[in-house]
Amino acid sequence: MPMPLSKPDWEGVRAYLLERLALELPADLHYHGLHHTRDDVLPAAETLATRAGLDAEETLLLKTAALYHDAGFMFRYADNEALAAALAGQTLPRFGYEPEQIQVIQALIEATHMPQYPIGLLQELLCDADLDSLGREDFLETSHSLRREIEAHGTFIPLQEWYSRQLEFLTLHRYFTEAARTLRNAGKERNIAILQHRLEEL
Repeated sequence: MPMPLSKPDWEGVRAYLLERLALELPADLHYHGLHHTRDDVLPAAETLATRAGLDAEETLLLKTAALYHDAGFMFRYADNEALAAALAGQTLPRFGYEPEQIQVIQALIEATHMPQYPIGLLQELLCDADLDSLGREDFLETSHSLRREIEAHGTFIPLQEWYSRQLEFLTLHRYFTEAARTLRNAGKERNIAILQHRLEEL
């Protein structure tokens, strides 16, 4: 009689990767730092999983991909998703993840590459979780953190131009899932109005 598959060690991999991110992410990641994964995307993914009615297996895969999605920033700034997916492939087996699960997780990570073109509900949910802040009350704070980060990597964008770019991004952006739209669309409309007001003041 075959042995039952071991259940992946979510708590173990969460502790492992958050410690690595804390130690190895560059200090100039004002937006994409540890806090973005731990305090923004991971909680958003869990919330959206519940709202979308995912089962335990789907939720685990989504949470694990959220945990790893920006781990590639430990190695390079641009086009880091492939490195995050590779790291997942190297490290998840030791926490009991099966090859089929890891393949799904890697595809989820790759789907967060901008511009986003997710395929299927899980990828759509992760992409929506990654941009959860667009509809939150702390949007301006996170937006300025991203501007500081981009400047730290060699590109200065004047404030008026930054607000204009952010306004265009929010206006054109659409959340992929009904769960995210229900949760964040009203807040995103509020943030669009705030950006319009800031531009008028400038």
